Amino acid sequence: MENPGLLQILAAVLFALAVIHTFSTKFFERLAHTQPRHAGLWHLLGEVEVVFGVWALVLMLCMFALSGTQQATAYLDSRNYTEPMFVFAIMVIAGTRAILQFAGRLVRAVANFTPLPRGMAMYFLVLALVPLLGSFITEPAAMTLAALMLRDTLFAQPVSRALKYTTVGVLFVNISIGGTLTPFAAPPVLMVAATWNWDLWFMLSNFGWKAAIAVFINAGCAMLLFRKQLGHMAAKPAGQAAAVPWTVTVVHLLFLLGVVVFAHHPAVFMGLFLFFMGFATAYAHHQDRLILREGLLVAFFLAGLVVLGGLQQWWLQPVLMGMDSTTVFFGATALTAITDNAALTYLGSLVQGLSEEFKIALVAGAVTGGGLTVIANAPNPAGVSILRSKFEDNTINPLGLLVGALPPTLVAVLAFRLL
Repeated sequence: MENPGLLQILAAVLFALAVIHTFSTKFFERLAHTQPRHAGLWHLLGEVEVVFGVWALVLMLCMFALSGTQQATAYLDSRNYTEPMFVFAIMVIAGTRAILQFAGRLVRAVANFTPLPRGMAMYFLVLALVPLLGSFITEPAAMTLAALMLRDTLFAQPVSRALKYTTVGVLFVNISIGGTLTPFAAPPVLMVAATWNWDLWFMLSNFGWKAAIAVFINAGCAMLLFRKQLGHMAAKPAGQAAAVPWTVTVVHLLFLLGVVVFAHHPAVFMGLFLFFMGFATAYAHHQDRLILREGLLVAFFLAGLVVLGGLQQWWLQPVLMGMDSTTVFFGATALTAITDNAALTYLGSLVQGLSEEFKIALVAGAVTGGGLTVIANAPNPAGVSILRSKFEDNTINPLGLLVGALPPTLVAVLAFRLL
């Protein structure tokens, strides 16, 4: 391990504080109720999406003071913000009425062919089919669709706390592993696919089929465990808006496709997004409220993670590279809980001479642990932003999420290690 400088040590301390902060948001929400004079500040600090942005600001203020304006701005300019921008654009488009109605019709059509009660079938498909679709429409889009569908169906009526956290845990894990059928949809795979020449066949044969089995087992077990609480999912969402004409839906799908195809080119997909905003404004009567606020908060979270995470390489890389292929699988699964899984795989891609077995174990571990915490996988903040209003104090308790995600994570471990 290289000798870190003062700034690197400070960045590691701030990163640790940010992680602790993500587990403490409920504390700040309670402060907002007990100290109404500063309720606005406490509510702000209680927003999980704000956490990494706030601590990234602290880091940059320290960097300006210690290193000067030129070095601090050069560091900010050196960061890659493509992922935060992409997640913002894809969330807003995927969360429109047209896309949601299209996805809902698709899920209901498939449900008609399953030998299950309609509510159970809908629950299973939202937690299994939609995450696997993430391999094609990208994980952030799949997370947005699944979370909005759950919000408007399952969580539209009071359900038990156990069902809520189990559902979120299974959703986050299944989204993380469900994007591994292709080399372009899951952020941790995307970081290494080009460098290591992993194509579609490689992903399917080494990851995809194993991930699909784990996704089906996780969704199926949750469905059976809570089958008595799922009946109301058979009903269409209450107060559903008027159906969107197929022509408008096709245009939305084309915008979604364009953003996905040009996901690595922010100038292109943000241009498409601005054209989409114009189209949505022109046909406002076919739109519900666009989730711009939610999308911006998630982008802020991820951008903060990019800024803070950029100075963690000095300790993360030696920890990873000091492991063998078996140890790195479990090490990556555990490390993912406290850092973005794409950052782990990116660090691996910088090292020359790794064995194929080590590479596969690193990525498998990174996606396996992607549901354990909010920061483990890039789409998770999107799910939290959409669903948290259905939880007590408008907060998804990080410990509750961890407990809910542990069983499906174990299934993923068994799938990737034994199959």
